[in-house]
This record gives sequence, C-alpha cells and structure tokens, in this order.
Amino acid sequence: MVKLTLDSYLQKIGITRYEVSKRSGIIYPTIDAYYKNKVVRYDSYILDKICTALDCDISDIVSFEKDK
Repeated sequence: MVKLTLDSYLQKIGITRYEVSKRSGIIYPTIDAYYKNKVVRYDSYILDKICTALDCDISDIVSFEKDK
C-alpha cells in the first residue's frame, strides 16, 4: 500500500502546511488533503511541486508497505 507521510515529514522539519502552500503555489486545501493522506490518486505534478518546495526526495513524503 502506498501511503503519504507528508504529515510526519513536516513535523520533523518544523514547517506548516500553510508554508508548503506558499512555497509551492499549491492551494491550501490540496496540501491539507495530501497531509491528511486523503488523496486517492496521486498527482505527479503536485508531488513534484511539494518536493521542490521542501527540497526533499519523494521517499521523504511517500512510503510503500507490502500487504501482509
């Protein structure tokens, strides 16, 4: 299962969702949905903008866990 870990990454580096929204140019409700892991279809454009804004790798905000 693919899971967004944006929430824990932002807590780790001490940046708010609002700050990510400002840096990336993505509206706050979209950032909030990614933060709360409520996204069903991941948009590569959005993920790219978030990673660019945070200067991080995709593996910092997305994880993959095999089904047990």
